[in-house]
Amino acid sequence: MSGDTERLRVLVVDDHDVVHWGFRLMLGELEWVERCLSARTGDEAVALTREHAPDVALVDLFLGGESGPEVCERLVTERPELRVLLISGAGRISPATARACGASGFVPKDWPAADVARAVRMVALGMALFEPGPAPAGGALTLSSREREVLERIAGGATNREIAGALHLSPHTVKEHTSALYRKLDVRNRAEAVQRAQRLGLLS
Repeated sequence: MSGDTERLRVLVVDDHDVVHWGFRLMLGELEWVERCLSARTGDEAVALTREHAPDVALVDLFLGGESGPEVCERLVTERPELRVLLISGAGRISPATARACGASGFVPKDWPAADVARAVRMVALGMALFEPGPAPAGGALTLSSREREVLERIAGGATNREIAGALHLSPHTVKEHTSALYRKLDVRNRAEAVQRAQRLGLLS
């Protein structure tokens, strides 16, 4: 995906019908999703990837007798530009292991639907998304009104240039605000900033 105006093709790889139903229901309501594809095995996922060229794939860690990370490797080998989010209802995977198999992030299935949808869009925009560590100690975190405006637009997937245009700021000023957000939230990138801010209640 090269810009916010393009609609995404999303592939869900899971061996439970209720998961497919839930994702189709959630993603089908989003204006930026063109199509939601469903696969229950690695072979089905590879075939659908070859035929439909999805932009993002959500792959369960445990697919019956198959390994989600191994399926991820197969999908990325088939379509290197594909962004993969590993998902799980119980298990966890380290960021290092997820990255090694070609995944762009990991999302627990117990996240709210809006957070999962946001994660799909963020990895489609080229970001990596792994759960950040615990919130920094030392009391409540305080953001300036401008930092909150920048944070809200980051959460919406806007680029620095787009944020600059919306807030009538220079790209350099937006970058300074973004760097300040990273320091305050103790994170390394946009995806982690959004997830940390959500957990701290800083995003509506």
